[in-house]
Amino acid sequence: MTSIMTNNSAIGALATLRSINDSLDKTQNAISSGYKVKDSSDNAAYWSIATTMRSDSKAMSAVQDALGMGSAKTDTAYTGMNAAIDVVSTIKSKLVAAREPGVDKDKINKELTELKNQLGSIAKSSSFNGENWLYDNSNTAGTTQEMVGSFVRGNDGNVSVKTITFDTSKSMLINDKAAAGGLLTAGTTATYASGTTTTTGTYYLVKSTAGSGTGTEISLSSTTTSATIDGMVASVDKMLSNMTDAAATIGATKSRIDTQSNFAKNLMDTIQVGVGKLVDADMNEESTKLKALQTQQQLGIQALSIANSSSQNILSLFR
Repeated sequence: MTSIMTNNSAIGALATLRSINDSLDKTQNAISSGYKVKDSSDNAAYWSIATTMRSDSKAMSAVQDALGMGSAKTDTAYTGMNAAIDVVSTIKSKLVAAREPGVDKDKINKELTELKNQLGSIAKSSSFNGENWLYDNSNTAGTTQEMVGSFVRGNDGNVSVKTITFDTSKSMLINDKAAAGGLLTAGTTATYASGTTTTTGTYYLVKSTAGSGTGTEISLSSTTTSATIDGMVASVDKMLSNMTDAAATIGATKSRIDTQSNFAKNLMDTIQVGVGKLVDADMNEESTKLKALQTQQQLGIQALSIANSSSQNILSLFR
């Protein structure tokens, strides 16, 4: 049936053209924005996942910054500890030299005094952002320092921030208020040979501001006996061993922080790639689709024009 009121062909052609135009709009938006899923209306599931993972990636970026701060702290402490080990090693060699008969012990003691002052300078200056793992001036024997280590999202969707800890009581060299809290201010007991037997001696290297550590301060005078120097050498050697252990612990903490920082960076890259696979537009595919839709649009307009002209043909029946 032919009707001048209802043009079924034109209605069908118009519906087809509208569908083509809708697809063309989506393709053009994908090309201009670079996303096939830009809003939740495009794909609610993929958009939700991408939004969550982008938020987590930003959190991990903050974690990486915090790891950089933690790395700087460990670098500072490690550098200071190594410098202090060198100075204490020099003090040990000076004490061994003082064991030689006839040496001027008073002059060697002046050198020891300057080396001790250098140790104080190293410990106090090994500070980063107000934190010092080698020097303290409080009544506590060190504290546990926490550094942000990771951002974790569990299988249940709950998130948490994990930390890397370091106990500064293991690395504190000088404590000016609590002498027992410093490796150099606390008394160190060592066993050493005394004739055909062994004996023990307790000595401390640096005198704290608030008071003395346990035992006797390592200091020389013209009357210092060889046996006393032997005890000092043994105590300093044990201090060096403790400082070496502390440096190893700091180094292990630094290594863990660096490893975690590299992992966080690689994880952020992986998340970015994963999110891209969900929401990024394939430009090769979209450009091919654009060409096809533009051709379909032209054909649809032509079909609609033909459908609209059919009603005009009815006029010829009345001539």
